[in-house]
Amino acid sequence: MPLPPILANRLSIPVVASPLFIISNPDLVIAQCKAGIVGSFPALNARPEGALDEWLDRITTELAEHDVKNPDRPSAPYAVNQIVHKSNSRLESDMAVCEKYKVPIVITSLGAREEINDAVHRWGGIVLHDVINNSFAKKAVQKGADGLIAVATGAGGHAGVMSPFALIQEIREWFDGTVLLSGAIAGGNAILAAQAAGADLAYVGSAFIATEEANAASGYKQAIVEGAASDIVYTNLFSGVHGNYLRKSIVAAGLDPDDLPESDPSAMNFGSGGTARYKVWRDVWGAGQGIGAIKEVVPAAVLIARFRREYDRARHRLSL
Repeated sequence: MPLPPILANRLSIPVVASPLFIISNPDLVIAQCKAGIVGSFPALNARPEGALDEWLDRITTELAEHDVKNPDRPSAPYAVNQIVHKSNSRLESDMAVCEKYKVPIVITSLGAREEINDAVHRWGGIVLHDVINNSFAKKAVQKGADGLIAVATGAGGHAGVMSPFALIQEIREWFDGTVLLSGAIAGGNAILAAQAAGADLAYVGSAFIATEEANAASGYKQAIVEGAASDIVYTNLFSGVHGNYLRKSIVAAGLDPDDLPESDPSAMNFGSGGTARYKVWRDVWGAGQGIGAIKEVVPAAVLIARFRREYDRARHRLSL
């Protein structure tokens, strides 16, 4: 489907980098955008609260400078992720900062709110909302989301359980707007497969944990490099919402990954959960099932260049 003007003809490869809690930072976002994909970060990563203004000032300044120096290959737009669940006490103030910088893309998670969408539209931005099933997708569009991020089984962090083919099929029966697909996408072949399934763009997250710019511990990056799909555990214990985590980090936290209790979904938390032994995201590491494709820690630009080569080869192979 035609992409909205903010995205049309702005990407070197059809990829949006997903916002990684704690991990995504200005260094990573700027590198992603300069390499031609949408870079993103959760607003909650900017800490303390006032740091969001500093982050956006740096991102917009450095990308503008890049565009002046490289008119033949300008940067891709960036995105800010907002957790719109009632537990996010920073939402109102963070949205005010986003309005100040006229953030081009806002990614909303854990609830669809019409007033948030309206605010983004007033300053000329678009809203992409992540969903794990068709019912949530319809609610998001009814409340004004411009596009949908279909979070299928195998995605890192908070993930769904539906097959990507089933989820995209159901959404495309009624929605002809922008759709992104998330779930174990860590290479150019998978990016093309997402488009073949009916998505406009691929949504890639876990692969960027193992980049030099990512704000992740060296052990976390190495676990991504050494890991495979069998190392991923799906549970709602750590945040109250089901998600995928690295088995190695669960063991290190003193827990049995094969015998985890269920959590109370009403007790959602996004960073403070855990005990004296561990905290979710900091010590218990999220990752998706696609990490078997990641073999080394590299700069984000090198990873994106690999995606582009693989994507072009896959397209060429299918055209033969």
